[in-house]
Amino acid sequence: MSQTIRVMKTKLTLTIEKSVIEKAKEFAGNSGKSLSDLVERYLEKEIAEAELQQSNLPEEFKGLFGSVNLPTELNEKEAIREILSHKHKG
Repeated sequence: MSQTIRVMKTKLTLTIEKSVIEKAKEFAGNSGKSLSDLVERYLEKEIAEAELQQSNLPEEFKGLFGSVNLPTELNEKEAIREILSHKHKG
């Protein structure tokens, strides 16, 4: 006897730059997938990566995960270099 798994889908409205939508629709069409499939897979991947990062944290830091929103353009290596250069200047 086979078992059917039902997945509940929910409609979502997003506001995205028109040029990005056009490119995404073309990409989806060329890859034989729907735009909804691409967005869903992207979100699943991002969530899985975030969960993996959080699972690697020591237990006492897990509650802090996501509590700080860093700028997307932040270059962590450059920020560390800058902090260390100020520290060593005296």
